[in-house]
Amino acid sequence: MPWKRYLLEIGTGVDLHGEDYTKAAKRAVKDAISGCSMIGLRSCCGLKNREEVNEKVLVDVTVAVPEPDKVDSKAVLEELPEGARRIKVVQGGMRFPTPLNTDLADIHGVVVAAAIIVVLVKD
Repeated sequence: MPWKRYLLEIGTGVDLHGEDYTKAAKRAVKDAISGCSMIGLRSCCGLKNREEVNEKVLVDVTVAVPEPDKVDSKAVLEELPEGARRIKVVQGGMRFPTPLNTDLADIHGVVVAAAIIVVLVKD
């Protein structure tokens, strides 16, 4: 059965101290899901319980950070309340200071992550 898009949300997350890429990614996901409510998803799609939701709802997460290999994907997905989950971590986001700000190199690094969450429902 094909997937149908139900919802798309965008979020940003920042770690101001410690350059923790996973923390920034988790905050981006939390920001995205806090801006939406899927109330009625179960009744609209005829889903009776959590097992059906996990079978017929897919939450697809894409997170962009400067160094994707520094993100614990499993920990990021734990921010999602329900549904089957998948994640792709890609190059993007921002780290400050940048190599161009060498005069600010003594400032502790800041990491910014961006997340896009798409909720898909199976017919």
